Amino acid sequence: MDSLKLIEALSNAHGASGFEDEVVKIAEQYASDENLGNTRHDCNLNVYIEPEKNTGKKPVVMLDAHSDEVCFMIQAIKPNGTLCFLPLGGWSAYSVPAHKVKVQTYDGEWVSGIVASTPVHFLSVDKRNSCPDFTDMVIDIGATSKEEVENVFHIHIGAPVVPDVTFEYNEKTDVMLGKAFDNRLGCAAVLESMKELQNETLDVDVVGVLSCQEEIGERGAFVTRDVVKPDIAICFEGCPADDTFQPDYAIQTAMKKGPMLRHYDRSMITNPRFQRFSLELAKELHIPAQESVRSGGGTNGGVIHISNGGVPVIVIGVPVRYIHSHHGFACTEDYHNSVRLAVEIVKRLNAELIQTF
Repeated sequence: MDSLKLIEALSNAHGASGFEDEVVKIAEQYASDENLGNTRHDCNLNVYIEPEKNTGKKPVVMLDAHSDEVCFMIQAIKPNGTLCFLPLGGWSAYSVPAHKVKVQTYDGEWVSGIVASTPVHFLSVDKRNSCPDFTDMVIDIGATSKEEVENVFHIHIGAPVVPDVTFEYNEKTDVMLGKAFDNRLGCAAVLESMKELQNETLDVDVVGVLSCQEEIGERGAFVTRDVVKPDIAICFEGCPADDTFQPDYAIQTAMKKGPMLRHYDRSMITNPRFQRFSLELAKELHIPAQESVRSGGGTNGGVIHISNGGVPVIVIGVPVRYIHSHHGFACTEDYHNSVRLAVEIVKRLNAELIQTF
């Protein structure tokens, strides 16, 4: 499976936080097809990929990405058949109304719905210019009663809901359009990095991980870090691009400018020595890279770097426009450069170098 087909499959997969089954299936099938090694998942749907050539006697490099996407969950069913829901992950209420979604039935099927928006004809002047709260929104699946929702659609409270978006690729511009690029691009990067490293002679053992439930508090990474016990880690992310709304001097994550390496966010001050090594290597190999300092946000790196006695971690982010909404744009070349940089870093790691970080 080539990169675009892999990204398409992962992007189109429905993988709400806690319900990452479809993503797990794709990842495990890819790992099997490419002979990446022993692959398994735990009860929380964290995926672990361990090459057979791992010795257990070398420093452990953890390649991490989270498999869930920002999503929703059904909280209640109204008598008129509309569905109340909660956001899972960091949504802006402005970006939610009037979009299509998929709601999972009790039988595992997916039903189309719309986040209902009141027609302009029924809005006062004040409400036309205001944004509804999540508590005022409902999902409409075309039902007319609670009984129909439960007995015909087989939808109950607790059902996961994801954006209804189909992946597209513009070959002329090398730009992808789709949902869940945060962080299915990272999932693809872990898998393809493992493939690229497959035949390399390394001074480290590499473990690939797809962690669950990052969007609701990095919960999967609390488990995976304790299972893998990494000595060093690279976290792949789909990171928010700022090139369409920031002044030129403030742009730090632009599409088509290469992967972004983050110095700081609310979850982590990136290990400056590992960060410097990675940025200098990118420069040496003529791999375009960007740097950012963020006042918000967080990644699995925040959880991993304070484990196992302290772990040097960097975040390699693929810039994604309009992250944490239904749709995003990302450049394939940025993705390939992210994989390339990670692979080149891992090829140079050894116990002595890791100790300098």
